[in-house]
Amino acid sequence: MSSNGEQKAKYSFSTPAILPDGNGGFTPCPDLLTEDEAVRFLRLDEVGIEDPAGTLRYYRKKGLLKATQVGKCIRYRRVELENFLAKITEENPR
Repeated sequence: MSSNGEQKAKYSFSTPAILPDGNGGFTPCPDLLTEDEAVRFLRLDEVGIEDPAGTLRYYRKKGLLKATQVGKCIRYRRVELENFLAKITEENPR
């Protein structure tokens, strides 16, 4: 445990420097992602999910994923997406 009482994730993901752009190319991956960028980061758009944005909302509602409201827009910190991946990997490793 760290000095402030938080536990560090057991898994460490290498932070991607690029993000699929949805058109076969890549773009730099920001630290604060829009909903569309978060969908691409998690590759929800590639697995046949009918409503990937709805899947993100479901994960938020269940408390599995944290988002940040900036103005009127929901944004996802890249570190929160990485923490989400660590949580679901810990709960259901394959």
